[in-house]
Amino acid sequence: MRLTIKYLTLYLRGENVRRDKSVLGKCLAGALLMLPLVAAGQGELLRIEVLQQMAEKNYPLVKQFGLTELSRDYTVSNASKGYLPQLGLSARATYQSEVTQIPANMPGVTPLSKDQYQAVLELNQTIWDGGAIESQKKIARATSDTELKKSAAELYAVRERVNQLFFGILLLEEQIKQTEILTGELTTNHKKVSAYAENGVAAKPDLDAVKVEILKAAQRKEELLMTCRTYREMLAAITGAEEAKRIGLMKPEAEGILPAGENRRPELDLFNAQLTLINSQEAGIKAATMPRLNLFVQGGYGNPGLNMLKNEFSAYYIGGVRLAWNFGSFYTKANSLKKLETGRESVKVMQETFLFNSNLAEMQQRNEVMKYAKQLQADDEIIQLRNNIKRAAEKKVENGTLSVSDLIREINAENMARQERATHEIMHLMAIYSIKYLKNN
Repeated sequence: MRLTIKYLTLYLRGENVRRDKSVLGKCLAGALLMLPLVAAGQGELLRIEVLQQMAEKNYPLVKQFGLTELSRDYTVSNASKGYLPQLGLSARATYQSEVTQIPANMPGVTPLSKDQYQAVLELNQTIWDGGAIESQKKIARATSDTELKKSAAELYAVRERVNQLFFGILLLEEQIKQTEILTGELTTNHKKVSAYAENGVAAKPDLDAVKVEILKAAQRKEELLMTCRTYREMLAAITGAEEAKRIGLMKPEAEGILPAGENRRPELDLFNAQLTLINSQEAGIKAATMPRLNLFVQGGYGNPGLNMLKNEFSAYYIGGVRLAWNFGSFYTKANSLKKLETGRESVKVMQETFLFNSNLAEMQQRNEVMKYAKQLQADDEIIQLRNNIKRAAEKKVENGTLSVSDLIREINAENMARQERATHEIMHLMAIYSIKYLKNN
């Protein structure tokens, strides 16, 4: 964070900074991530979408994207070098039991030596390789794309963890709030019961009963605070933002955010990338059965040279066109293509299974949204009725016609109704964001 602020300060002042685009780009990206936190420090709240983005950028797996791209570039570059002229050197020294001889003696012709020497430098230039090099490059790109999509799918799962922590914190904070309200209610009634005891309307055990409930509420609050602290520390760790430990979270509005439309999960991109890779591998198998045509030039030095009638060291050269065709690849072509077809069908089955399970999960979550929406409609009325019953119970205690224990029961019942409403509200939002996660909407 300090490095980011330092670079941005120098950059905005126009001072000289190291012209490293990668470093400056990282600094600017870091600054953009810091903006929501700066705003939050000025009274704003952290939004769940911002935390999701921060978690993805902070997750160690994000480094794999750069490594995969580098590996792809190296592989494609190596494959492209297949078009460059290929230079090779070979040398040999031999001794043979017989040599070719002319039966008659001829002037200027000496018999060959049985020890022979040869050094050859050969230059080959590919003219046509049947598409082998291009298929290697396509396979490299498709493999890299598949790995990138796989990493993206794994990285996407971080959003679900952020959702669980985010809504878990909201639920805990609502419960803490309701516990504080309960403590306030009990404290007020403790004062009332104390006055009743002085007037002989209530007894000391009634005061003790209220005090016990106050202590239990305090215990409950401490437990909720510790759990909330743990959740916030986990959220800060997964997002890489220490501010998430203390800055408030913005509760999303339920109206108008129920996602609709097509499924855009990264797993679907992964399946498409796998199918593209299989197509590239299929083209590579077909290219392996094609002939190769290339130009070549050989330059040599040895004894004998090209003139077999001279028993002396001499230089020579040969140039021409070479055609090579390996028919052995035809033996395995059919089985290799069938194997790829099996892999293609397997990917399609996984894709169909994923969509089937996603649709089932979406159907379930939509029913959950409807269920909690209906429960929320009744919660406010239940709370109002519970409040009326509690107030009536307070009057009866004041008149000496109801026990303090019955009043405590009604106070707890009202608090439980408030707790249930808070739970239904958060669970309603969780169900909506579960659908957003299922559809990447």
